[in-house]
Amino acid sequence: MTPRLLVSVRSVHEALAAARAGAHFIDLKEPASGALGGLPPRRIARIVQALRALHPGAPISATIGDVPVASSDEILRRVAAVSACGVDYVKVGIAPGADAGAALALLDRLAGCGAAIVPVLIVDDGLDDRLVEAALQACVFPALMLDTVAKRGGSLLQRHPRAVLAAFVERARSHGCLAGLAGALRAVDVAALVALAPDFAGFRSAVCAGDRAGALEAELVRDLARRLAARSAAPLIASAVP
Repeated sequence: MTPRLLVSVRSVHEALAAARAGAHFIDLKEPASGALGGLPPRRIARIVQALRALHPGAPISATIGDVPVASSDEILRRVAAVSACGVDYVKVGIAPGADAGAALALLDRLAGCGAAIVPVLIVDDGLDDRLVEAALQACVFPALMLDTVAKRGGSLLQRHPRAVLAAFVERARSHGCLAGLAGALRAVDVAALVALAPDFAGFRSAVCAGDRAGALEAELVRDLARRLAARSAAPLIASAVP
């Protein structure tokens, strides 16, 4: 399976540029405000409107922002506000700790009411198998994603053994859940990502001029889309050679 390319954007201009350049998922966030920095709902709504008009088939996700998992009332408020903007998926970060299980249970209840919520498990310090299992056993989340907060500490693939990431992808898929990988991913990670075969792979730093808070470069998005397509096609070509 070829991982679909998820690109994080902060404006109408970036969103349309990413979609034209070949991004399959458009993810709305403010990179300057943290790993899951949120955009104002009004801006989210404007971006959604522009994408629906010109790229109606593009799935759109948006994060609620970096909210402590213990702040249940704030999570509820932000999930409602982002969901009302018309996005397909609402991303909520779940950092490990004593309150993580309760936050996941809260999202479980919200998803049961119809919101398409995607828990994003923060895995800088390791993958919590209990949280993964709890999210998958809930059977209400359309996708489950891994991400990191400290983007300068190396990519997700540098921080975690491939076997651990492969097991996560397989577990999610066995429960009928899409599996997403993100966390300072780079163009050189494409071959490994194709081998791991998540449903989608998220990029920001790799498609920007300078750091992840810089301007998105459409040509870098286009290059990533080409790399993913070419690397995925390579085994097919090799197997066809007599």
